[in-house]
Amino acid sequence: MTVSNLTEEAIEIRPTTNDFIAGDENGTPALILDENEFAPTHSLKRFMAPLENVTIPAGEAAKVEVLIEVPADAQAGGYFGAVRFAPAGTEDGSQVNLNASVASLILLTVPGDIVEKLQLTDFNITQDGTTKPFYYDGKDMIAGVRFENTGNLQLAPFGKVSVLRGNDVVYDVDFNDKEIKDMILPDSARKWDVPLKGIDRFGKYTVMSTFTYGTQNQTIEVSKTFWVIPMSFILAAIAGVLLVVGIIALVVWLVMRKRKNHQARKSHTRGVGR
Repeated sequence: MTVSNLTEEAIEIRPTTNDFIAGDENGTPALILDENEFAPTHSLKRFMAPLENVTIPAGEAAKVEVLIEVPADAQAGGYFGAVRFAPAGTEDGSQVNLNASVASLILLTVPGDIVEKLQLTDFNITQDGTTKPFYYDGKDMIAGVRFENTGNLQLAPFGKVSVLRGNDVVYDVDFNDKEIKDMILPDSARKWDVPLKGIDRFGKYTVMSTFTYGTQNQTIEVSKTFWVIPMSFILAAIAGVLLVVGIIALVVWLVMRKRKNHQARKSHTRGVGR
């Protein structure tokens, strides 16, 4: 790896090896800064040799080689760690604020009995953080996706999210389509929010997604259906119902009035005949 000195003076940096774990479900790693601690599982730091300090002249860069020695009896799967660079004057690397240091993450795969297993635990369509059976409009719609990695190797799901109105595709977007894809570490979960577009009028919508992961290109397919019913439609429907009810009430009233008038005339005719 290469470290650049962007200052106008030579600096001496102190490389420090650290393990890291999943910090949250948004993909932020949590470095284990204590030099005497290791990750409970998937520790790459145990395999990394100690590093010497490096002096970098002003405005130049230096290459730092990291030696990783994997024991023959190491379990197959993913291992991950980091090399952090901080000023050499810092005596205790665990006390360095991350804003004053730079870290490079390293993910390693040890071949063997690899288990690649993702579970899609959530796939919800939300608006302003709320899931409903129908929405008044299609503004700020989000497809929330959450995976859990129950295998022993870091995995990067990718795929496509499509929005259909009836049978017509109104929007397509690639999921995790990057040169360096977002990873899900073993024994952790990660979630994504995918903005949805093309939802601009009344109708029944379906969000369909196909996700692929792993060396065997395993796939997960999922879909969610919802309705968009604008408030104008609802008000028009209420007005229509009220109009129909009013017409029925008027007809009933007219029928009852006619019947009442007819009975009144019959009674009057009988009275005159006597």
